[in-house]
Amino acid sequence: MTISIFDKDLGKNEANFVALSPVSFVERSAEVYGDQIATIHGDRIYSWKQVRERSARLAAALLASGVSKGVAVSVMLSNTPEMVEVHYAVPAINAVLNTLNTRLDAHLLAWQINHCEARVLITDREFSSTIAPTLELLKEQYHREVIVIDVDDSQYSGPGQRLGKFEYEAWIATYEPLKMLQGPSDEWDAIAVSYTSGTTGDPKGVVTHHRGAYLNATCQALTWHMKEFPIYLWTLPMFHCNGWCFPWTVALLGGTHVCLRKIDAATILQSIAKYKVDHYCAAPIVHNLLIAADPALRDGINHKVKAMVAGAAPPAAMIEGMTNIGFELLHVYGLTEVYGPAAVAVKRPFWSEQSLSEQTRLNARQGVRYALEEGMTLMDPQSMEELPPDGETMGEIMFRGNIVMKGYLKNLASTQKAFEGGWFHTGDLAVMESDRYLKIKDRSKDIIISGGENISSLEVEDALYRHPDVMTCAVVAKPDEKWGESPMAYVELRANGKASAEDLIAHCKTLLASYKVPKDIRFEAIPKTSTGKIQKFELRKRIVG
Repeated sequence: MTISIFDKDLGKNEANFVALSPVSFVERSAEVYGDQIATIHGDRIYSWKQVRERSARLAAALLASGVSKGVAVSVMLSNTPEMVEVHYAVPAINAVLNTLNTRLDAHLLAWQINHCEARVLITDREFSSTIAPTLELLKEQYHREVIVIDVDDSQYSGPGQRLGKFEYEAWIATYEPLKMLQGPSDEWDAIAVSYTSGTTGDPKGVVTHHRGAYLNATCQALTWHMKEFPIYLWTLPMFHCNGWCFPWTVALLGGTHVCLRKIDAATILQSIAKYKVDHYCAAPIVHNLLIAADPALRDGINHKVKAMVAGAAPPAAMIEGMTNIGFELLHVYGLTEVYGPAAVAVKRPFWSEQSLSEQTRLNARQGVRYALEEGMTLMDPQSMEELPPDGETMGEIMFRGNIVMKGYLKNLASTQKAFEGGWFHTGDLAVMESDRYLKIKDRSKDIIISGGENISSLEVEDALYRHPDVMTCAVVAKPDEKWGESPMAYVELRANGKASAEDLIAHCKTLLASYKVPKDIRFEAIPKTSTGKIQKFELRKRIVG
């Protein structure tokens, strides 16, 4: 084998090659912007120098507890400074971060902690009523014990108890900070394991790597045109896809984390006004809360606020509503397996010349791949042939590149299935329009087949959202003796909404073909995850029940 002259005696060394890891962003911000505010949580305010030191003390404490490369650390935390710090400390010692969904029950939490073989659990006192039985299940059912560290947040005054031998602040104060938040020697090493919802069986542990986290954190800044020193409000739970990589993006830019334990319209809007927040992320339901809020709550917001929406396809009415209250909305799309958002409805310059309704239609699409994602296209999942950008042919969205997971933990069959044909299969059905922007039509399991015709539940939901009385809605398939399936809608009305089922059916008839109009509308509370995603599988259970 001939060696190129450009390879001979020109190998990698410590001076010219360092594994990519977002941990390096923290070290730089502490070095360059050490005196600037990094986190705000009520009366707790830390500079970047302090956050770096606290994270380095946490890293030292974890090492002393037997945590090292490839060992998982589970955390059950709200959006607090401690949640920011674990995102810096755990990867710094090449351990694996497992952020737990704070709304899960004890059985599922115990299953996940055991599955990833966590050695340490850092938990907020607020969740002790769930964590206590979780620890019992771990011991009795899985014969596993973990070291429990309690976070006793000064911003929480509700019920709860400490469950472990150590309290977070006292624990990290015991150790001298590491000299450097180092990161891995191999950027392919795991940085986190995040569990999918498990709606069709046991959850799958999505294992992500340092390289992908580094690239997607950087890509978030590029995609949103974020400048240095953003003030970022934590409305998105950090446990969800590691906060879409924004804990590391904020570190990259020397910005400020504004932490929130409680998510409601008043708290969000007051925080935006008080701290001059310029960026926040959320699922559509949270944006809808702000749209419906008393306009007086927006007093004091006289600056540009950029909002990012993902987690579900945003209805056109929501996009219009955000424009009307003066917030600049960016629509992104992704999954846990691609580190959160990995595609964006890039706003082209000529869009501003279009009507508001056309701008809304364009913005509602899932768009194109992130700049650092190598591939995103529409495929026939059986033949693995790329489908034409005609706006009509439906196929499955697929990704390829560095911003794709390593695979599913201890689940070779699911990993191989997800990567069949050299692409990651999302399970989302879409069409590609002539400008190569993708538009989701539905999840494959959410398509309603009525009389042989495919009905997109998203299309029906979008029609319902255009009624001014509708706050939240979800459409699922209902068994139908004649047609096989027919659309059924669950609806939550706005505070002053008075629309009846007949009113909404009549409204839908003005926007949809007759076979797509819901035959049954129920006004009931709609189950949602803590990130605002509607749990359609729970609604299907209601129909069966």
